[in-house]
This record gives sequence, C-alpha cells and structure tokens, in this order.
Amino acid sequence: MPTPLAPGALPLIGHGLRLAQRPLQFMDSLREHGPVVRIQLARTPAYVVTDPALTKEVLVTGAADYAKGGRIIDALRVFFGDGLATVADGDTHMKNRRLMQPMFNRAHIATRGDAMIEQVREIVDSWPEDEPRDTLADMTELTLAAFLGALFGTDLPAHLQDDFLALMPPIMRGTIRQTLLPGWVNRLPLPANRAHAERVARLRRLIDQAIDHRTAALDAQKSAPAKGSADAVGEGEVPAAAAQCPHVGTTGTTGAGTGTPDTGLFDTLLTAPEPLSRRQLQDEAITLLTGAIETTSTTLAWALYEIDKNPEIRHRLQEELKTVCGGDGPLRHEHLDQLTYTRAVLQESMRQYGPAWLVTRTATRTLTLGGHRIPEGADVVYSPYLHQHDPAVFPHPARFDPDRWSERPDAATRGSFLAFGAGRRNCIGEAFAWTELLIVLATITRSRPGLTLAPGSSAPRPQAVVTVKPDNLMMVPRR
Repeated sequence: MPTPLAPGALPLIGHGLRLAQRPLQFMDSLREHGPVVRIQLARTPAYVVTDPALTKEVLVTGAADYAKGGRIIDALRVFFGDGLATVADGDTHMKNRRLMQPMFNRAHIATRGDAMIEQVREIVDSWPEDEPRDTLADMTELTLAAFLGALFGTDLPAHLQDDFLALMPPIMRGTIRQTLLPGWVNRLPLPANRAHAERVARLRRLIDQAIDHRTAALDAQKSAPAKGSADAVGEGEVPAAAAQCPHVGTTGTTGAGTGTPDTGLFDTLLTAPEPLSRRQLQDEAITLLTGAIETTSTTLAWALYEIDKNPEIRHRLQEELKTVCGGDGPLRHEHLDQLTYTRAVLQESMRQYGPAWLVTRTATRTLTLGGHRIPEGADVVYSPYLHQHDPAVFPHPARFDPDRWSERPDAATRGSFLAFGAGRRNCIGEAFAWTELLIVLATITRSRPGLTLAPGSSAPRPQAVVTVKPDNLMMVPRR
C-alpha cells in the first residue's frame, strides 16, 4: 500500500523546518496518519514507524533487516566514531559488546555503589541554601562526576571533569543540527561546522588524557611488590595481581577503609587480552560518557521538577527512604533495590520526557513493513517519545503519574517503553543507569528535600536536542 506523506513538507528542506521548530509535537502528530508515515529530511525520504508492534519488528524480530544507521547515527558517528552505540552490526559490534558486558553486570556495579553514594552526597551537600541553581547543569555535573569516577577511577584530575562539562552541551547541540540539515550544508566550511569539528577534536584529546591517567595507574599497580616478597604490601593493602582485576571494587576515592585500590570500569578494556587501538578506546569512552550523561541528567532534572509540582510524590519518596534506611540512617547500595516508588518516579520521568526522541535505522534490503514498502537503504525512524505518549497505552499521557508503574506492566506497556531501546542493540549500561539514577534522586530527597522552583521562574519547556531537555530550570536548594 502507498505510504502516506506527512503534511507540511516544504521544497528543498522537506519537514526540516517543522522538526526544527516543534519537533516533539510534529512527531506525536504522525500517529494519526497511520502505522508507517513518510517524512522528508531535505530531499531524502524517511519512514517513521508509529505502531509499537512494528517498532518491535524493526528492533527485535526483524533486526537483521534494519541495520544501525541513518541520519542521526551518521551525525553521532562524527564524534562517537565506531563506539558500541554507532558501530555497524556485525562481528566488531558483537565482540566489543561481549568484552564490555562484564563492566555493567550488577555484581560489578555493586562494588562501586557506596563510593558513588558518598561522592554524590558530598556534591549535593556543597550546594548553598536559598540560591537559585541551574538544575540541569547540576544534574549533568553529578552524573558526569559519578560516571567519570566509575569509568576511570575517582582520582581523575578535576580539570578533566570541568573540561568535559564545558564541551558536552555544545557538542550535542551541534550533533542535532547536523542531523536536521542537508548533508551538503554540514560539509561547507561554515563557522558552526568548524566549531563543531574542533569541539569533537578537543573531546578526543580529553579522552586521551583520561586514558593515559588510567593506564599510568594500572602500570603503577602492576609494579607494586607482591605479597610475600621482600617488599610485601602492608596491612590493609592489596597485591598487585588483585589490583589489576577490574572486578576488585572501590568504596571510596582511594579505597580507604576497604584495602582496595581505586579502580575503574574502563580497566576492562585497558587490560583486554586483545588490546583495543587508541582510536577504539576513544570511541568507546565517548560513547559511554555521552550515554551516561545525557539520559540520566535529563531524567533527573525533569523528575525534580515534577516532584516540586506534586507534594504528595515528595512525601511518598521521603517516607520510603525513612522506611528503607531505618529513619535517618545512611543510604547504602543494598537499599537501592527496595526503593520501588523512587524507581517508579524515575521511570515516569523517562516515559514523559524521552529521553531519546528520534532514533534511526537503515533498511538493508527492500522490505515490507506493516504492508508498506520500504526501499533498500532508506532511513527507518522510530520515536520513543511518540510511543511513550500513546494514549491507547498510557492513558492521559501528559499527566505525570508514577503509579502507572506500581503494578507489573503489561505487554503493551513494556513494548511502548523504549527509553533503553530493545533487542540486540539495547543500552548496555541500563543497570548502571538505574543505579546512578536511584542514588542521585535518593540523595537529593534526603539532603535537599525542599528543592523548589526559583521564585519568578516560568515552567520549563521540553527542548528536543539529542535528549528532551528542560530549556530553563532554576531551582532553589533548601533543607
């Protein structure tokens, strides 16, 4: 059957203007035109899948026919390179995913849980009271600090973290710009294109410094004298062989109190039996950092805004923490699995605000999808935002309702919640993301329970970049 063309296409730029001006509303409107809708990205057609069952076919049952690719993936490759999120399907993807999977299993993450809690608590406690703060910037700082520490060890020099914080927002804005504009515009020597290329180059130089720092730490651990030698390690220290194992945990910035050295998830790649090239290490580090920062920071910022709007949600969060932590007792990693309502608040934040709003695949051959012909090489688009606002699956989708998740979700709900993707290319860091999200929200709920929208501030508007960000969210920390 013929695939309907979405209304509003303009000569030369297609639907680019509508995507640039009101992207979320435009994507949400496509549902009414059918299960597969054609849009124009400049002069190139793309096929948007609005039916979650067909999206499952693209991502799971028919994944071999829909390769990782398309305009947004091509734009991401400019600075991701061939990291796990953007590398083409095939042996390289499978080999690297198997190599990195142990970094993100629950047992491995648990070794870093209490260190992350302490690190987040110190940052949150440092916020001055009664001073308006940029909440998205605060969440970016928190998630970046926690993930950099987990990735490269918590002794990473502070200036590297500051440089990462400065670079990531403009890089993400440049990426979405390159996604929406025609390819020939992105190749012109325009100031915006040159600035984007230079930021990407600077990001790679930063990654190199972080890798060198971690490599030097590993070399120092290797050269440490083994236990039982003339220069045996002292009481409370760990033999070098154990120090080299990425599964040895850390519960503090230097392992104080545990006898373990500071380690990082990235040690798994640096000590792999088949070493990765420097370019591959850069690509994977950038991919992991961007995924961790973008999704978690936006989810947390929106969650804090919604909690401030709903005093009952705030009260239930506080009561759950009192019950789980034994009154005013400290939060521990083992408490996280018991924070069921806290998790529901975060999941509803992900549902309502993305985090991703546009994802692409490429048809590997001419296909039929839901009765619609998809030409070989065509972009196939799905939108988690569109699916997660489907009123047939999520009644009153504009309402923030954590109780949607209080019971086990049915098949339709699970199939339409795509914050972490689905199928063989689903997010490898999902377990880590949940750990980080729970730690940050629980810590803020306890340390700054009176966090409120700054006086005179207007309600933030969703802004579609790579994730759906609040355009302006100023909040005041109070105890």
